[in-house]
Amino acid sequence: MPPAASSTLSSRYILAVDDMPDNLMLLKMMLESAGYRVEIVDNGPAALAKIQKAQPDLVILDVMMPGMSGYEVTEKIRNDPQLPYIPILLISAHERSSVVKGLDAGADDFIRKPVELDELQARVRSLLRLKQSLDQQENFISCLTHDLRTPLIACDRMVDLVQQGVFGEIPPTVAEALAGVSSSNQNLLQMLNTLLEVYCYEMGEKKLSFITLNVQELITEVVAELKPLALDKTLELNCDWQAEVQELRCDRMELRRVFTNLISNAIKFTDTGSVTVLGTSEPDMLLIEIQDTGVGIAEVDQAQIFERFKQTQHNRSGHGLGLHLCQQVIQAHGGELSVRSQPGQGSTFTIKLPISGAK
Repeated sequence: MPPAASSTLSSRYILAVDDMPDNLMLLKMMLESAGYRVEIVDNGPAALAKIQKAQPDLVILDVMMPGMSGYEVTEKIRNDPQLPYIPILLISAHERSSVVKGLDAGADDFIRKPVELDELQARVRSLLRLKQSLDQQENFISCLTHDLRTPLIACDRMVDLVQQGVFGEIPPTVAEALAGVSSSNQNLLQMLNTLLEVYCYEMGEKKLSFITLNVQELITEVVAELKPLALDKTLELNCDWQAEVQELRCDRMELRRVFTNLISNAIKFTDTGSVTVLGTSEPDMLLIEIQDTGVGIAEVDQAQIFERFKQTQHNRSGHGLGLHLCQQVIQAHGGELSVRSQPGQGSTFTIKLPISGAK
């Protein structure tokens, strides 16, 4: 006999999806006998609607369903940036059902009918333990990041007061040392803030404030602020707006974060030549390209450059969070962020935003 569900597992919510009523009732009975809370639906669209209202701890999907298959439901769940991680168990009565296709779509496990009670409950326990472990890691990182910010901010303010001479005059050597401390502290605060933003997006907790925004004016503002960085490297920094459309419904602060990150990166990785921000349009889309004549990006790095904590081979690469966050922001606006580049010939980052505004 399988072990009884613990009090923590008995409250877990499982969504079972199958177009056959008898199969659904059997699954419900098997899972409820272990103490789980189970809801059932008989089609993919209904399952997606339920998931949007209240995220389950586990989804059990029949592969072969009319209209929308279990593979398609799995892909839609995995491609929704607003959803947290939800374990998915695919179930099928057909030998021809592809385990490879299911796993590639984003499923975590695969079981065939007729389902045995012990096997089903064991796989469910395994996936729920995985979910619990990942949730604990996410919460730990979030809490740790929040807790670290408080002493860092206090330290930054204290260093600032010392530099202002509040506690007396400081010698040049100490002033130089304090400048290094302040710079390091600011870099760490920035990294922590970025990490917090990344996790807010990935856990579906980021709330955007959409307003009608003149994108050209925003880009011009960012370019003006970053102009001194380009001048320090004797680079040309230009903005060429050719798009007919100027206004979109966007979150101003988040979009500004993206423009600042991409343009400052272009300056950072360009030693000679120029950085150009080009605005154009195509049917239903506003295109913004950040073009540079810098070092370029190797093809192997381009394939994973937007993944979190992925760094390029270049010695000036950062912590691998900035570009990932940029992609999260653009996707939340219903757009796309891509890159094309050749080593030694520069890079072009392209932002595509729907002219109709974010949905």
